[in-house]
Amino acid sequence: MSDHKNILFIMCDQLRFDYLSCYGHKTLPTPNIDKLAERGVLFQNCYVQSPSCGPSRMSTYTGRYVSSHGSTWNFVPLRVGERTMGDYLRQSGIKTAIIGKTHMIADKEGMELLGIDPGSKRGVEISQCGFEPYERDDGVHPDAVIEGKPKPRYFSYLNERGYKADNPWHTYANSTQKTGSDDINSGWYLEHTNDPARVADADSETPYLTRRAMEFIAQNMDRPWCLHLSYIKPHWPYVAPAPYNDMYGINDLAPVKQHPSELQDAHPIYREFMKHPESQNFAQDDVREKVIPVYMGLVKQIDDQMGVLFGFLEDHDLFENTMIVFCSDHGDYLGDHYLGDKELFHDCSSKIPLIIYDPRPGASEQYGKTESALTESIDLLPTFLDFFDIEIPEHIIEGRSLSSILHGEALPVWREYAVSEFDYSFKKALRDNLSLEVKECKSYMLRSEQWKYIFHDKFRPQLYNLITDPDEYFDLGNDERYKSICDTFAEELFRWLRYRKTRVTMKDEVIKSWTELEKQLGIFIGLWSEKEEIKKT
Repeated sequence: MSDHKNILFIMCDQLRFDYLSCYGHKTLPTPNIDKLAERGVLFQNCYVQSPSCGPSRMSTYTGRYVSSHGSTWNFVPLRVGERTMGDYLRQSGIKTAIIGKTHMIADKEGMELLGIDPGSKRGVEISQCGFEPYERDDGVHPDAVIEGKPKPRYFSYLNERGYKADNPWHTYANSTQKTGSDDINSGWYLEHTNDPARVADADSETPYLTRRAMEFIAQNMDRPWCLHLSYIKPHWPYVAPAPYNDMYGINDLAPVKQHPSELQDAHPIYREFMKHPESQNFAQDDVREKVIPVYMGLVKQIDDQMGVLFGFLEDHDLFENTMIVFCSDHGDYLGDHYLGDKELFHDCSSKIPLIIYDPRPGASEQYGKTESALTESIDLLPTFLDFFDIEIPEHIIEGRSLSSILHGEALPVWREYAVSEFDYSFKKALRDNLSLEVKECKSYMLRSEQWKYIFHDKFRPQLYNLITDPDEYFDLGNDERYKSICDTFAEELFRWLRYRKTRVTMKDEVIKSWTELEKQLGIFIGLWSEKEEIKKT
């Protein structure tokens, strides 16, 4: 290996695990991502800590569960003081940058309380999850100019390329126009989805971010770096440039996962989500037949760009010293279970693809292997610290390093279940329809090898037997025959909540060293005599 190491941390937004050919998709070839799996380890059972962009990413960047870091939904700031991936790596001299999306919301109130200028170097680091914002672009900003936010660099790029508009991201990159037509249509509306975007392929978001990544790498060949390349797609708006907009058709669609039993006596929260506009639209065959081929095209575009990026790494011999991670922040229902978007706990929403290539000596024996152990997105940060030989602060980080798996070593005591959380308090209609207070809008998932248990405050649990019902059609949570299983999981959840790492300012080792410290300091509490005796009656 080279005298320094690097990490290329690639994350897609809203990419389902099963929309890659290496994860079993039959009609969507992703040869470049497949090749990465052949020279790395493919994780079959990786779960996010929340099936929503913001909290999922905050868990990935902190290595901590949502209950611990407190950023429970997209617009809930990550509080000042939560240490992030960028904080850990930067302190060890590793240049750590972001290109693309983080969904980070800065704790401006906390910075003001501490007297930190948001525009200062430290203020920027806090606002960007500790990453250097080489190209911060969260993508979903149709009103960015109206709100007075700084224009993303991508806006200027599009303007320079001849796409003249105040907001070219919306007007061009995510609006469509039929060939030969003067009609311009917003990509926010699904009826326009399969028309081509108003930008050329090379000028669309995914190739643009890929080029920016290669620019960053070229500028930092002489030092260790960690680049978080965070693609905006295939997240909605489901708009793709030609030729990706019509590369796939109805015959390429995977069978929809819907079962009539899901509509019968549906769980109250599940039932409310089925009422949402995106769910009611995606439950219809003609909508799926129009939108999913474009979603597939966006995934194909990402794979093609992986070919460009990996070729660049090969040309510069960077596979010798660069760990490469490919994953997603959550999935997308696409009509499965009569739902659209994400946020509930079915596998198509909460389970993600995870592929890791490790260049370290000893890892090559595992290349091409598939790992079925339950893993979580919070495992990435401790894995990165391991890779860079940085001590993992066990009293803070709740994930577990995957290095032993990557090197084929005997697994230590591993987790019995994966955990995911969801705060749906921002859903006003759901709160109102179910007469819930904000504090009552929380759900938790525990996924073991056989069972998926979902706890809801104020409502009965959900339970799925993943051995007999891998598609999660039959909710057993209301069946008295499975009450003891639900009770056991409820106790496990209570135990899990009790062991969150909230004491982050002192290591366990320091606490142990303080044992009976008061005696060493000459402080004797409640003793009767210098002999340390208890007075006899």
